[in-house]
Amino acid sequence: MDSQTSQSSQASQSPHTFQVDLRGLVDLLSHHLYSSPKVYLRELLQNAVDAITARRAEQPDAPARVRLHIEEGVGGAGRSLRVEDSGIGLTESDVHSLLATIGRSSKRADGLQEVRSDFLGQFGIGLLACFVVAERIRVVSRSARTPGAAPVEWTATDDGSYTVRTLPDQARPEPGTTVHLVARAGAGEWLSGERVLALARDFGSLLPYDVSVGEEAVTDLPAPWDRPYPSPATRRVALARHCHDLFGFTPLDTIALDVPLAGIRGVAYVLPSAVSPAQRAGHRVHLKGMLLTERAEQLLPDWAFFVRCVLDTDSLRPTASRESLYEDEMLAGVREALGERIRSWLTGLAAGDPERLAAFLHVHYLGVKSLARHDREMLRTMLPWLPFETTDGRLSLEEFAQRHPVVHFTRTVEEYRQVAPIASAQGVGVINGGYTYDSELVEALPSVRPGTVVAELDSDTVTAHLDAVDPAEELALSGFLAAARAKLDPLGCDVVLRAFHPLSVPALHLDDRAARHEQARAEAEEQADDLWAGILGSLRGSAPRARLVLNHLNPLIRRISSLGDPELIGTATESLYGQALLMAQRPLRPSDSALLNRAFLGLLEWATHSDPDSREDDRR
Repeated sequence: MDSQTSQSSQASQSPHTFQVDLRGLVDLLSHHLYSSPKVYLRELLQNAVDAITARRAEQPDAPARVRLHIEEGVGGAGRSLRVEDSGIGLTESDVHSLLATIGRSSKRADGLQEVRSDFLGQFGIGLLACFVVAERIRVVSRSARTPGAAPVEWTATDDGSYTVRTLPDQARPEPGTTVHLVARAGAGEWLSGERVLALARDFGSLLPYDVSVGEEAVTDLPAPWDRPYPSPATRRVALARHCHDLFGFTPLDTIALDVPLAGIRGVAYVLPSAVSPAQRAGHRVHLKGMLLTERAEQLLPDWAFFVRCVLDTDSLRPTASRESLYEDEMLAGVREALGERIRSWLTGLAAGDPERLAAFLHVHYLGVKSLARHDREMLRTMLPWLPFETTDGRLSLEEFAQRHPVVHFTRTVEEYRQVAPIASAQGVGVINGGYTYDSELVEALPSVRPGTVVAELDSDTVTAHLDAVDPAEELALSGFLAAARAKLDPLGCDVVLRAFHPLSVPALHLDDRAARHEQARAEAEEQADDLWAGILGSLRGSAPRARLVLNHLNPLIRRISSLGDPELIGTATESLYGQALLMAQRPLRPSDSALLNRAFLGLLEWATHSDPDSREDDRR
């Protein structure tokens, strides 16, 4: 290294070579470390900003500016970018020692992160990343630490060679650094004025120093969430505009994110339309003013999928590519703290702005239900607001519990559709717990509302609420019931006679999960070979069977029960069974479809033969 330093002070220089395969390193950076060539500009800005920060640590009054200039080559060829900063600068020895360090460390795969950490802002891996878009990099720098030191020029090409030489004082009169990039073939677009300005604003709008591209300012401080506004309404309008510019939507509301202990300031924007809880949200995270990532998925708790965030932090740790966050204890703590900010916003709306809360829940009730599953205080706060489907209409749990001494619920939508019309007519309140999180929340109700009784609704409970038929009348219909039961017995279904409202419902099909499980086992046993039939038979349980509840108050049931022909009673019973399945919106099994088809054809045949002329022909 000493011989290199001695040689480099001469006016002309023999070329040096990087102690790595530079082409291989550039391929690694462009295809495996960075997601896009656009990061080259972030690295240049970061180097410049860190250099200014280093100089100001020693010289607080030093200038703090970064200037980017686009230079077009002759005839549009050889487009180049020039980046000037007023930072700490480098000596000739700094340049050599830095490049030598990169050469040694980049031979190890695990050295990339170490190099990034040690030389961030000092022309480390970040500067070499510029070879993704450039065929040549030229750096002219003058150190502020050594006032008498001459400017030094470092020129490198993508074939792996570089030269270092000193320059006359007039080449760089003031301390700082200028980086020149010459675009490589096919990469000129990345150095165009429009692209550079857009990237600089995207990456650097929150940087603490004066940055501009030509005459266009890049930095725009203070951040939108930190600016003083004349009124809350003005603030909401300004932040809504900011959200639309960043994310492309106008937010339903905004939530201030301020965690001083973690060095975090920012804002969360509430989405104006519902999204799937499984959809991974992309949040924008700035690290000390520099945009780190637009896709920070792990920033918030999973339940907070209804917001998009943008924030600035000085504490979170970036990964090697500086395009995502490193999962550690600090990030876990920040995630919890940000979740608490969003939770506090919700409880604040519940306490002071019910109209805005109602508008939010209309869209994002699923996210709040997800939070309330694990947070009993949130469930208690949201009881008067969270909507549930019930037999009394769409109500909150609080309203429903006030109306009914026992809060009945079903675990599936299918079960709810079976019993809801009948239960409602009998005055039995039922909550549909078949939607996401609803059963869990209903079962948790007693923990936040002491004294509340919660019970899962099953077929026995529904049947118990239906009026029994007079024993004498039921005895008179014993022949009809026996024929009906014989017809449905192979299907694992009993027949029960009750009197209930509404009168328009002739029959009700009731079962529960245990009955369906037993039915599925029995069907599998019928189709299995001897070995499996024996195994399945040994699993036979005493689960209750499904029930077809016939409504004695319905005129059709009364007419059918008066029939004397057992075969016709069986066909009619099959038809009632199929109609009850359809009314419950149950998915039909192949055997159910076959039954419906058989019953339909049977009734057609009976109707045809019941014609007076047909009966006369039969007698002849």
